[in-house]
Amino acid sequence: MKAFPWLTWWCLVCIAFFVGSITPTDSYIVDPGPVVKATKGELWPKARKQVTSDQFSAIKPGTFQFQSTNYTCDILSKALERYQKIVVAIGNNTRRARASQAFPVRPEINSVHRTKHRRSWRSNANFNGYLDVASVSLNAPCETLPHLGMDENYTIVIDDQQAVLSSFSIWGMLRALESFAQMVVLADDGSTLLINATSIDDGPRFSHRGLLVDTSRHFIDTRTLVQILDGMAYNKLNVFHWHIVDDHSFPYESSTFPELSKQGAYHPSMVYTQADVAMIVEEARLRGIRVMSEFDTPGHTRSWGVSHPELLTECYDQYHGKLGPMDPTRESTYTFLENLFREVIQVFPDQYVHLGGDEVGFECWASNPNILEYMKQNRLYSFEMLEEKFIQRIVDQIDALNRSSLVWQEVYVNGVRLPNGTVVHVWTGNRQDLLSRITRDGLPALLSSCWYLDHLSTGGDWRKFYNCDPHDFVGTGAQKSLVLGGEACMWSEVVNGHNVLPRIFPRVSATAEKLWSPAAVNNADEAARRLEEHTCRMNHRGIPAQPRTVQDSAYKDDPALPTSRPNTIDCHGACCTIKSK
Repeated sequence: MKAFPWLTWWCLVCIAFFVGSITPTDSYIVDPGPVVKATKGELWPKARKQVTSDQFSAIKPGTFQFQSTNYTCDILSKALERYQKIVVAIGNNTRRARASQAFPVRPEINSVHRTKHRRSWRSNANFNGYLDVASVSLNAPCETLPHLGMDENYTIVIDDQQAVLSSFSIWGMLRALESFAQMVVLADDGSTLLINATSIDDGPRFSHRGLLVDTSRHFIDTRTLVQILDGMAYNKLNVFHWHIVDDHSFPYESSTFPELSKQGAYHPSMVYTQADVAMIVEEARLRGIRVMSEFDTPGHTRSWGVSHPELLTECYDQYHGKLGPMDPTRESTYTFLENLFREVIQVFPDQYVHLGGDEVGFECWASNPNILEYMKQNRLYSFEMLEEKFIQRIVDQIDALNRSSLVWQEVYVNGVRLPNGTVVHVWTGNRQDLLSRITRDGLPALLSSCWYLDHLSTGGDWRKFYNCDPHDFVGTGAQKSLVLGGEACMWSEVVNGHNVLPRIFPRVSATAEKLWSPAAVNNADEAARRLEEHTCRMNHRGIPAQPRTVQDSAYKDDPALPTSRPNTIDCHGACCTIKSK
């Protein structure tokens, strides 16, 4: 090296440059524990207004109860039963785990230490005493069915004297019960439950907060659908958009046309009977969730043609032997649909019926000589005009049945003249431009294009959903008031009953907060800590929500826990559950 002093100098320069170029994001030096530390007793979605005190009360699981003090009904009484079980179950797993032999307390944590640790919250100056009753004051009679624009406002007051949940609507009371249950947490010593003194004035930003679930591409059993409804209630979502049939299968068992499912379902066991549908509608109603059906037409109807090929268009030329969209030239097509929709509005009592209208391929229409002759005779100069004629007939049918229609955006883009109040559902393209145009034309709109749950990104991708806002377009206040809300969409090409729940939750939680909370609630870093807790909370309630991001398992910071890791751990932070192998 003495012969080449310049080489030594050059090596030192290179090393200095390399070290200097390392940024914090390049470092592999990390701290133990979770990347994001969960909150404790925070709400998801975030409330419109909440003031929380350091004062707190203790809840004894064996004696606590909700007490209805005003109007009541079956929805409320069953909700009180559900939330009584949810509150009492908080911490049950932890208490059992600590009592089991699989988790011996470290020798240094002797009984005197544990007693002192347990007394810490009792001796705290902020301890208000025990809360044995939460008063539930429903101040108006119950409505029977949830509906668009329903009142979901509520208040909660918890102080040193009482806990009062109040609402002028049964739907608001359901949201109040969910919020109350989310605020109850396990004491650090695991001996009891605690809740902070709190004042909440809350209600939703948007009236339509939905989740679309596709049950045609893969059948999803009713037990899983009820779990989805539970998860929706835990996130204050209120519309279950049931995309029940599509090209691939027709699992809806029609009483008018039973052959549709007999021949169009994947298997006789993969059918939703009338009783199944009634059960889902009822379970949704009890949770304040509307069930909106979608029977997509004129495209996405290949499964209909297994039993009724006459409904679909026969293809010619290079598509010979295939069947395309519904044949809009046959009067029998409209008669069939009218009879089916008469049944549908009886089975699904919601005011709205989603008619689809998206992704209509024109290839078969263009190859069919009968279609082309019909267009010539009726002076229809484009296939968009032919589609408009079809959609207009179907929308008019729904209108005559005293129901309202939703359609996918293609119907609007293709120039169909839509009745006042027809909702246009935006799912692709430039959402800001579409929402501006739709609302400028005086039509209500729903947004879904930024909330497609089947579109996966590496790691936890909830932030991309959280960073989308339905009002993020140029328009007047009147235009923005026409945006009813939005829906996250779970298309089922690659999900079924085995993996749909963790694919939905907690990713849909991001959509839920954007649709419930004020627009000013937009700090994703702050939301991450609450979502960490909420994911764990859903796990505890039986929803197999996937981790919020890729590094989400760690121990709770509790001296009573062993230092080794011989067992599996679900979640972490304030609601850590330990399970024996």
